Amino acid sequence: MVFCIAYDLNTPGKDYTSLIEQIKSYKTWWHHLDSTWFIETSYSATEVRDHLKQYMDSNDELLVFTVGTKWAGAGFSQRAYSWLREHWNK
Repeated sequence: MVFCIAYDLNTPGKDYTSLIEQIKSYKTWWHHLDSTWFIETSYSATEVRDHLKQYMDSNDELLVFTVGTKWAGAGFSQRAYSWLREHWNK
């Protein structure tokens, strides 16, 4: 299943390297927008949320949701569009 991960990190100056490393620990991921990632995993949205929130502050915001069937984009590279087409409907 493919999930979208979106967040607002609200602690100025904090190093969120560990959060990024944890998102990248999922085998298949795509990151092309500042605070938005897509991952492919067999875990549930709740499990992904619980995993990632350990690396965030209590005032940060996190949303994990299943990717739907329809999408449209503008301004991405051909490589980005290829990833989206390949993984979106899984």
